[in-house]
Amino acid sequence: MVRPELVCSSCGQTYADRWRCECGGVLDFAEQPLPTTDRPDPAQFDTRDGLWSFDMFIPVEKGVSLGEGMTPLVSSSTWDAQFKLEYVSPTGSFKDRGATTTISHALACGADRVVEDSSGNGGAAIATYAARAGLDAEIYVPASVREGKLRGIERVGATPIRIEGERQAATDACIEAVESGDAWYASHSWSPAFFAGTATFAYEVALQRDWNVPDAVVMPLGHGTLFLGVYRGFKALSEAGWIDSVPRLLGAQAAGYAPIASELHTVPTSENDVADGVHIREPTRKQQLLDAIAATNGDAIAITEDTVEAELDRLHANGFYVEPTSAIAPAALQEYREQGSLEPDADVVMPLTGHGLKT
Repeated sequence: MVRPELVCSSCGQTYADRWRCECGGVLDFAEQPLPTTDRPDPAQFDTRDGLWSFDMFIPVEKGVSLGEGMTPLVSSSTWDAQFKLEYVSPTGSFKDRGATTTISHALACGADRVVEDSSGNGGAAIATYAARAGLDAEIYVPASVREGKLRGIERVGATPIRIEGERQAATDACIEAVESGDAWYASHSWSPAFFAGTATFAYEVALQRDWNVPDAVVMPLGHGTLFLGVYRGFKALSEAGWIDSVPRLLGAQAAGYAPIASELHTVPTSENDVADGVHIREPTRKQQLLDAIAATNGDAIAITEDTVEAELDRLHANGFYVEPTSAIAPAALQEYREQGSLEPDADVVMPLTGHGLKT
């Protein structure tokens, strides 16, 4: 399998295989592959290989898959928007997009054991795809992790390591283990392969809409694995000439855990403990996220706990059985419209990121 070159976004140093630059900077793939052909007729585009049907945009070769991708895009008159149902993915969340590409990259790098830190969904996805690939896995999680997500890690044979404290404590413990051992760090925030996987969300949305992009995409925003991936995906489609514009990217952060939104606005001082999937105080790629917001005339706002709880009830009542963090994007949509950031008739797509059965 081909192992693509990595380059540091800060100093430009290149590597064959490393999770972080010696200078501390984040690594990205040196090249973004682009198709050389015109965009295909959407009715003729073969999607039988799931998200890997877009391999002309993906920098890594497929090494492991569970048929992920091509999730439904469903219109909802209640929200006057379209939902992309990421919660019907193999492990019940959008993180499967990044897991298939990250574990494929791990195989290309010769890994036989991987470690990851996660609040639940990312760990379950990495554990599952590692099992599919025959790799051992250890997943560092906060001690308060939801039991449904913990079971998803345990039942595929991975070892969960529960760490007391906030979400960052699990990351710190995992990095310490990586630096003192020989495991391959399958990180959803550090590995560029993960973002190559989440970029496929954009490719699918464009295809499902006959190459017509929405005015805006509203997404949960923690480490930004979906947000930044979606930006890179639409940007690649634009550079390939397959779409005419890149939509505005609008983030939804949890109050009390809003490092991006607080750079842009005054944010609520309360803490939103319901949307635990985005409890990130120090996003690994913070500057890249701010750059993506600036490049798309986007934004990020912080959403309170009671707003998310009310939106979750409304989603369930309308047939969308999702986990609490999924409700933060439609809750943010309402606030963006009320504050005038989005026109009432703006064409909007939102991901519903995780399944309610995991909570």
